Amino acid sequence: MRSVAWPRKARIALSLVFLLFTGVIFLDPARWIPVVWLQAITWPQFTPSLLKFLITGGWAAAGFLLFVVITLVFGRIYCSTVCPLGTLQDIISRIRRRILRQKPLRYARPQNILRYLILIIVVISIIAGSALLVNFLDPYSNFGRILANLFRPAVLAGNNALAGMLEKQDIFWLPRTPWKGYQPASLGFAAAFLILVTWMSAVRGRLYCNTVCPVGALLGLFSRVSLLRISLDKQLCNSCGQCSKVCKAQCIDVKNREVDYSRCVACFNCITACPSSGVVYRFSGFSIPQVETDPAAVEKQKRRTLLKAFMVGTAFLSTRAFATRLTGGEKPTTIPEERSLVSSPPGSEGHDHFNKNCTACHLCVSACPTHVLQPSFLEYGLQGLMQPYMDYHSGFCNFECTVCSDICPTGAILPLAKDLKKRVQLGVAVFIKENCVVYTDETDCGACSEHCPTKAVDMVPYKDGLTIPEVDDKICIGCGACEYACPTRPFRAIFVEGNQLHIMADEPQQEEIILEDTGEDFPF
Repeated sequence: MRSVAWPRKARIALSLVFLLFTGVIFLDPARWIPVVWLQAITWPQFTPSLLKFLITGGWAAAGFLLFVVITLVFGRIYCSTVCPLGTLQDIISRIRRRILRQKPLRYARPQNILRYLILIIVVISIIAGSALLVNFLDPYSNFGRILANLFRPAVLAGNNALAGMLEKQDIFWLPRTPWKGYQPASLGFAAAFLILVTWMSAVRGRLYCNTVCPVGALLGLFSRVSLLRISLDKQLCNSCGQCSKVCKAQCIDVKNREVDYSRCVACFNCITACPSSGVVYRFSGFSIPQVETDPAAVEKQKRRTLLKAFMVGTAFLSTRAFATRLTGGEKPTTIPEERSLVSSPPGSEGHDHFNKNCTACHLCVSACPTHVLQPSFLEYGLQGLMQPYMDYHSGFCNFECTVCSDICPTGAILPLAKDLKKRVQLGVAVFIKENCVVYTDETDCGACSEHCPTKAVDMVPYKDGLTIPEVDDKICIGCGACEYACPTRPFRAIFVEGNQLHIMADEPQQEEIILEDTGEDFPF
C-alpha cells in the first residue's frame, strides 16, 4: 500500500513560504514591505517572540506559545516549517544527496549531554540578564545576520545596477539604495556561521538543530510527549532501512524499530520513503511508563539520573565574564572624538534594556532608511557583541522615523509614538571648538545647526561677523544629524555622547513671529 505523500508536500510548501518571506524582509532593497507585514512575518519566530513576551507580557507577542501547543500536538513542526535556518539546512542536505551523491545518512546516537547543557546555560544567561549566548545560537538571529551581512550587499548592488539602467530609459520607479560598510567582526561571524552550518548539514543533516540549537532542545522536550508522532509499525516494518536513509535528524533506529521523538523534526520524509507503509504518523497519547525490573536497565537509569544532575550542577556553576566598555577608536588627529558611550536605538530605553534583550538579528539594520544603525563590535562591551548601535558617521536618526521600534521582534526596541520619539534623548552633542572650520579657517559653516531638527545646536556670534555653534543640552535629542553633517575630517567638530539611560529632553522653544501692523491687507 502506497504511503500518503501530502504531509511532506505541505511541509515543504510551508517551509519555502516562510523562507521566502523571511528572506524578503531582510533583503528588501527599497523598503517596499509595510511594517505590519514585517511584524506578521517575525511574530512566529520562537526566540524573539519569547523575549518580547517576557518584556511586554502581552499575548499579542506570544507567538512562541502557539508553537509550544503545536509541538505538544504535532511534534517539532516549527523546526521543519517556520525556522528559516532549518529550511536552509534542508536545502544544503538535498544538494548533498542529489549533486554530491554521498552516502545516505544513518541513525546516530543523541548528544543529550551537550544539547541540554547548552539549553540550561542559555536559560540561566537570559535570567541573569545577558543575551550574548542567544546572539550566538538563536537560529532566526543567525539566519538574519547571514542575509543582512552576506547577501544584502549583493542584492543592493544588483538593485542599484538595475536602477541605473532604468534611469537611462527615463524610468525612475526603482530607487537606489546605498550600502554602508558593516562591522568586519559581524561579517566574519556571519560567514563563519554559514560555513559551520553548511558543513554540519552536509555531513550530518540536522546536527545543529539537535546538538547546539537551544530552540531545538527546548521543543524536543515537548515533542517527547506530543500526541501525534512518527513511529514504526512493528508488524509492517521489515527493517529495510529506507526511512533511516532519508531521516535528516538521524533519529530512526531501524534495528530496534524506535524513533527518538525529541530529535524528530516532523519532516515526513520517512513516510513517503517506506516501501511497506511501515512508517506511520499517528496518535500516541500519554502513556504511563512501566517500572523497570531488569537490573541492567535499573543501573542504566541510575546513570542517566546522575548524568542529568551533573548537567544541571555544571550549568549553575557557570559564570559570565563581561568585558569592560571600550571608548571610541583612536585616530591620528590632535583632538579626537573622545566618545565614552555610543547611543542605543530610540525605544531601547538605554544600554541595559537593549543589551539584555537584543538578539542581534540585524532586521533593524537592514530596514533603517538612513543606515545609522550598524552592527557593533565592542562599542557596548562584550555583552553587546554585534548588537546595533547608532553610528553617526554612517547616517543620522531621522526625526520622523520609528521603523526600528516598529519592527523589532524581541522588544529590545519598544514601540514609540512619533511625538514621543522626537523628545527621547539618546545622547547629547559635544562641540570641539578646535576642530571647527569657523575656528581653524575663520570661515562660515553652520552645517550642524542647519541639520539640527530641534535647534539644540545654534549659531552664536564669534568674531569678525562670524558665528560658531553652541549646544543646548536640554533640548538636544542626540539624533546625530549634526555629527553626520559636520564637514571636518578625520574627526568631526561635533559628536554625540550617548546616554546610558534614555531621558526626555525639553521641548524646543518656538519663537513667536510678530507681524507689524501696516494697515494694509498684506504685510509685505
